Amino acid sequence: MNRPAACLQYWLLVLALMLVSPVFAQQPQSEKTAVTQVAAQAMKQEDVIKQCSRSANYDIYLSGIHTGTMERTEHWQGKTAVVSSSSKASILGIGTRYDQRAELSWSTKTDEWLTDKFHQKVTGFRARDMQVSFSNNGRDTEVDIDGDVEHYHSKGVALRDVDTLAIQMRHFLLQGRTQFALIRQASDAIEPYQLYVQQQQTANIEPWGELTLIPIKQTGEEEVTYYFAPELDYQLVKARYHGIILQGLIELNAYSSTCE
Repeated sequence: MNRPAACLQYWLLVLALMLVSPVFAQQPQSEKTAVTQVAAQAMKQEDVIKQCSRSANYDIYLSGIHTGTMERTEHWQGKTAVVSSSSKASILGIGTRYDQRAELSWSTKTDEWLTDKFHQKVTGFRARDMQVSFSNNGRDTEVDIDGDVEHYHSKGVALRDVDTLAIQMRHFLLQGRTQFALIRQASDAIEPYQLYVQQQQTANIEPWGELTLIPIKQTGEEEVTYYFAPELDYQLVKARYHGIILQGLIELNAYSSTCE
């Protein structure tokens, strides 16, 4: 398996799944106050979520060329959620479709969002049928790929799928965290990440116009910079995969929510 190509395919198809909120370092006091108020409101909303949904659509680019699209929907029922994502793209000249359904819930024991299970199907590039179940507060997983079963364990940080990873990131950052560690359960390994919040900036993002963006830099198995917009419920509006040979980019083009 070609590792760089595999990493590129992963990020081009699932970068859009990362949702987080702003933090407050290196900002003028007026900006801190406004962002703090928005974050406090979001935390309050997170506590009272009953039943609602969020949907986001993204364009996928490879070295400046439009190669595909992604759709992602969260269906919330109290402290549980089902997240569905689907992507169609042409990766390195190969047509690829990515579909995933993840189930997650809030752990009252460890006060965090944990993946219960997820099912992922990929056709084309790196085709696979992957089903994963989680136990021991996310520290243990059973991974079934096309009938081959492997088990993984993490001593400290919970293992998560990419969707729950995103939701836990959002939870940490709404608490005002400026850096944190998370681990993703990949198809053939566990991948640790360190994430660091950068100074906020503004950019013109169509069709919304000028938005405040919060860059989040990720290091570890992959190097990615995410850009999030507080005005859009802290949704990801842009992300760049920093590949050595090829550069990946995703951009938000539509967003809707019934979550108050």
